[in-house]
Amino acid sequence: MGLSPEPDRRSRDAAHAGSEFIELLEVMWEQGREAVPTGPVSPSQLRVLYALDREDGINLRMLAEALGSAPPSVSRLCDRLQATGLIERTPSPVSRRELELRLTSHGRAYLADLRKRRESILMSTIDAMPPKARRALLEGLRGFRDVATASEQDDGGARTWRSVG
Repeated sequence: MGLSPEPDRRSRDAAHAGSEFIELLEVMWEQGREAVPTGPVSPSQLRVLYALDREDGINLRMLAEALGSAPPSVSRLCDRLQATGLIERTPSPVSRRELELRLTSHGRAYLADLRKRRESILMSTIDAMPPKARRALLEGLRGFRDVATASEQDDGGARTWRSVG
């Protein structure tokens, strides 16, 4: 009566395995992020780069909303990213009071290189998996993505996490 049923054991096992997988990815991702010529980029700064890669030319307010952060904090992140040459601020053609935020060519190259390094790390691990396990992984990841992006759309895009690929 009014109680939600106990989660299926396989769902719990999958959630636990997913958590372990994400923790492993975080460790692998750190290795790629720290190998940058401009110095390490923090996870928060990387979220800014991903957001600008998806929505080139957004203003600070829109970026803060996309990240679920306060504009002053996002502004400081952008200051540091601009100082390293990864982003630029340009006057908005629509409003003289606003600035547009864009990745520089250096910022785009950084993300491309980071994604390439991360994909290489994944490929070496996935290549070692048996073919049946690779197919199952692909099917599972596609199913997860489809459900996650469908629920993001059902929420009206209100979540602050978004696919970054």
